[in-house]
Amino acid sequence: MSLDDFNALPEPEARERLAECLDVPRWVDAVLAGRPYADRDALHTVARTAADLDDAELERALARHPRIGERAGEGHDVAHSAREQAGVDPADREVTRRIAEGNVAYEERFDRVFLIRAAGRTGPQILAELERRLGNDDETERRETVQQLTEIALLRLDQLVGED
Repeated sequence: MSLDDFNALPEPEARERLAECLDVPRWVDAVLAGRPYADRDALHTVARTAADLDDAELERALARHPRIGERAGEGHDVAHSAREQAGVDPADREVTRRIAEGNVAYEERFDRVFLIRAAGRTGPQILAELERRLGNDDETERRETVQQLTEIALLRLDQLVGED
């Protein structure tokens, strides 16, 4: 679909497609309110600005994402997650084991799932970021998590409106 097609989508369909990018109703409303977009930069600007999430929105958005290295299930965006985590090679048992252990440590430390824009990253790169972020204080990690959600939303928006 082109940006022009997105601009012309009926609101219910556009709302559904946007929720797959970032499942935060206020964010979806803001992106919808910005239509029609003249170009991708304008779309990105609104999407980025609206992604200043409160705690409830952060929790809601994270609920759509599986743990890194695990298969997406009910309630997750299965197709997106599988494509985005393609760089995590399940045959690399050492990295897979360490990511699984890191996921547990992260959840114990921050009381939420570890989230990273996995698209374009290998398993070892994801593991390195997970280990680094375990050293963050709570506020720094919250900001990084929101930033990663924003990056994922922008990538999914680009897939929605077609890549240049």
